[in-house]
Amino acid sequence: MSIIARNLTWGVRGRTIVSDVSLSVAPGETLGLIGPNGSGKSSLLRLLAGLRQPQSGGVEINGRDIARVPRRALAREMAFVRQDSATDTNVTVRDVVRLGRTPHRSALSGWTAADEQAVTMALERVDMISHRGQSWQTLSGGERQRVHIARALAQSPQVMFLDEPTNHLDIHHQIEILRLVRRLDLTSIIALHDLNLAAMFCDRILVLREGATVAFGTPRTVLTESLLREVFRVEAKVNGAERPHIVFCPGQEFGSGPTVRQWDDEPSGQGFRALPG
Repeated sequence: MSIIARNLTWGVRGRTIVSDVSLSVAPGETLGLIGPNGSGKSSLLRLLAGLRQPQSGGVEINGRDIARVPRRALAREMAFVRQDSATDTNVTVRDVVRLGRTPHRSALSGWTAADEQAVTMALERVDMISHRGQSWQTLSGGERQRVHIARALAQSPQVMFLDEPTNHLDIHHQIEILRLVRRLDLTSIIALHDLNLAAMFCDRILVLREGATVAFGTPRTVLTESLLREVFRVEAKVNGAERPHIVFCPGQEFGSGPTVRQWDDEPSGQGFRALPG
């Protein structure tokens, strides 16, 4: 499915969060959204998925304005993977993934063999089938994230939106999750912090800063040393061609401004932020 957004603008309490963003995603393409904290990645993702209504502009999926598509019909085509989700209910992993089948079932329909197969396949894809009877409350953060993705896969979507899907995951599962998304026969838009993962797995990248588009194109054309310096305020070397690899330079002075130091909570260990030097 193709996705086209035109001049999306949204904000709260007089503050603009997403400012006049336009983009297009071809069927089967993986688009990465990157930018500093507070740049509007999650808000843009929710606008694209129809979870928020823009103040101006619109989104089309396969030529249809999503504002005119019934929510249930939209949910059969699109899945959204949030950063995290909590519940006090004592449910199992299988119960959580079963929720992904809700858009495909009426209030009176029974559980079918096709439903069960979709749940099983989703759990197998994220390497959680052996945990299907385990309580949600006993899962680690990384295991919960994989179950979120399994629930989305059980939905059998044609478009998937993922908000920081690699949060809380070790590097093995970060790569495996993004490799899985790439293998799926669907269109995907992923908000990511790790720039090297974006370069490895995304066909194109949109860079946001303060809610506005700074760059939009292939990893090779977008992830340049000058852009990293301008948008992320880090000094780095960019190696490679089609799939560039970023080597950050911690401890170097950024002009007369702050010193770049390692960002301790970045799971890959490759993120940096500017702190007072």
